[in-house]
Amino acid sequence: MWRLISSLLLISGLFVSCSRLPNVQGKGEAFLQGVWNQDSIPNAGKLLNYTQHKFKFTCDSFYVDLTTHSKVNYYPDSCFNNGVWKEYAKGVYEVRNDSLILEGTYTKANYKQKISGCYQIGRYIKSFYIKSFEPNKLFLQSASDQRECNLVLKEKIICKPKAL
Repeated sequence: MWRLISSLLLISGLFVSCSRLPNVQGKGEAFLQGVWNQDSIPNAGKLLNYTQHKFKFTCDSFYVDLTTHSKVNYYPDSCFNNGVWKEYAKGVYEVRNDSLILEGTYTKANYKQKISGCYQIGRYIKSFYIKSFEPNKLFLQSASDQRECNLVLKEKIICKPKAL
């Protein structure tokens, strides 16, 4: 008898603890909303490779254009493109304390899923430390390689959450 009662309590507790998520995207962080460009790379001429970022943050979503410059060929010759190539990713982001966490997938230029081709495919997972923020400037540092990513606001966006 006690087993039946405890089982019923456990099952009812599971139903009470579950809640349905809204069918609307989250608002994200107000200070990030917009299009941000990394206009320059410190010491770019001395680096073997570097990537310039162009971010678009809209509500809780991000889109990023990555332009990589490389003096070293890591890919088949047909992909190397004289050492300059573009990649794209989209997903959702979260700000936790002083960190910006991006989780998404690599995409084609139209932000549709990329499942084959040159460069990276699959999951795009990056994190940055938010070093400082001004209304038109955002100073980030990559958590993986400690490279700076200093961004300038090019266009402000107002979040209008969309249905999922």
